[in-house]
Amino acid sequence: MNTCIKAFAKRISLALMLGIALCSCSMEPTRPQIKVMLLTGQSSKYHNWELSSVLLEKHLSAVEMFDVTRVVTPAQGEDFTGFNPEFGAYDVVVLDYEGDGWPESARKGLESFVGGGGGLVSVHATDNAFGDWPAFNEMIGVGGWGGRDDDFGPKIHWFDGKTQLLNTPGSAMHPPKHDFEIVTRAPEHPVMKGLPARWMHPNDEIYSRLRGPAKHVTILATAKADKSKVDRGTDNHEPMLMDIRYGKGRVFHTTLGHCNTQDDEKVFSLNCVGFITTLQRGTEWAATGEVTQPVPADFPAAEAVSVRN
Repeated sequence: MNTCIKAFAKRISLALMLGIALCSCSMEPTRPQIKVMLLTGQSSKYHNWELSSVLLEKHLSAVEMFDVTRVVTPAQGEDFTGFNPEFGAYDVVVLDYEGDGWPESARKGLESFVGGGGGLVSVHATDNAFGDWPAFNEMIGVGGWGGRDDDFGPKIHWFDGKTQLLNTPGSAMHPPKHDFEIVTRAPEHPVMKGLPARWMHPNDEIYSRLRGPAKHVTILATAKADKSKVDRGTDNHEPMLMDIRYGKGRVFHTTLGHCNTQDDEKVFSLNCVGFITTLQRGTEWAATGEVTQPVPADFPAAEAVSVRN
């Protein structure tokens, strides 16, 4: 009888422990979603915002933690008087925009949002926007075209094992699109942690000789034109991924992701697993300061590209 009582008591004890464990798990607070504003609506004739923004929204929405809202500006030449996005309602703004200037209220709104601790992600063509907006140029660190001539600020490169600022002549350029190797330069940064030291990226432009204030910039990854494939390109490694600090805010800047009106939804540059992964991780980091997303199994290696279609 004593043996039966002891066994019964043991079963009761285990049941109580299991119940407590289940209760504790159910009481864990659900992590709030990260509210993402994807701001787009204009691009130059060399880019296609209508395609790039669709793919950016697709890739960001694939991450359960992101709640993505697409905000579209007025079209080129239209009235921007009423354009005043509610940046403060979001945790991070992803900019896919290259076009008309914004009214002062919208500019001040973005400055206050990022300076006060909001996150910002700058994607490819956004490099070319707002050359006449000093605060924006501090936010993205460096940019190209859009009036950024030899007197605009130093060029930023990577050589001799570190970031180098050069005041030499030469405006922004890029070699023809081709597959190229990306090299991780800040392996312990949250966005880059766990990524390969080197990985291949397909059929994209290497933005080169970017200029700007170049303040508070940490280069996360670089690339150099493959002269066996193209006949133009600088001899230095150019920044592809960057961390910029503006006030209390964090900015993730990716120069990758070119597409134009000849491309379709299968465009390699925007469907590269390396581009997708760093966009997703960079957006989380800009919003929260950390990255909880694992590196996917299909992340590209040093020998071959990896594209999701």
